[in-house]
Amino acid sequence: MRRLIVNADDFGLTHGVNQAIAELHRAGVLTSTTLMAREKATDEAIEIALATPSLGVGCHVVLVGGEPVMPGGFQLSMGTFLRRAITGRIDSVAIEAEAGAQIQLLQNRGVALTHVDTHKHTHMFPAVLRPVLRAARNAGIHAVRNPFEPAWSLRATPNAPWIRRNEVRLLRRLEPTFRRIVAEEGFATTDGNLGISATGSLDSETLSSLLNQLRPGTWELVTHPGYNDADLAAAGTRLLASRNIERQALLRWRPYPETKLISFAGLGADG
Repeated sequence: MRRLIVNADDFGLTHGVNQAIAELHRAGVLTSTTLMAREKATDEAIEIALATPSLGVGCHVVLVGGEPVMPGGFQLSMGTFLRRAITGRIDSVAIEAEAGAQIQLLQNRGVALTHVDTHKHTHMFPAVLRPVLRAARNAGIHAVRNPFEPAWSLRATPNAPWIRRNEVRLLRRLEPTFRRIVAEEGFATTDGNLGISATGSLDSETLSSLLNQLRPGTWELVTHPGYNDADLAAAGTRLLASRNIERQALLRWRPYPETKLISFAGLGADG
């Protein structure tokens, strides 16, 4: 059995990102998304989520490069975050409080959250993972993204930049610890993540390559679709033109009959 969660990150970033996510869900190819609690188009994204109960919605916890929900909450530049994560100088109490505040903000608006993940996959680091899971469990959430890409998926992404590919290989060393912590905390997750190395280069050719080689198990395909407009250019994201390319690639794709599309809400279901 092959099960696939097709998730779009950055719900709430801009109007164009929100519209692309809604469009792809209506087309039957996108099952899940993760919502940012404090972006310019968050209010619109919440309206879409409430009007679209078939779309699984998680919390995209932002700990780097964003605005905190808590006064003086945990927010760092990516460079500062990496230095502190590598050296173990991370404030786990502040992370748990900020993650909890972001989750609560969305739940208080009526969004039924299916899971958590993090912007830039920062929860792959153990010092971030544990406090994020504590915050999620306190909010009644018991599923989390597995941010690690298997070797076969990396081989199926030959056009990914070599720097990105090497980063994925290097960071995979953290996966055994991730799996142990997730099991200890009683959370559900997938067998792995597809599309991490393809972030910024997920075109139709790469998408077909990945899905043609999909292995048995439960996997998440991470996508970043959107419309490349002035709002997106002003958002400061490195993913500009690629968002429209991903949107078009997903619109052209049709799920394979032997692959069951699910959201994180279906992780615990059999078959």
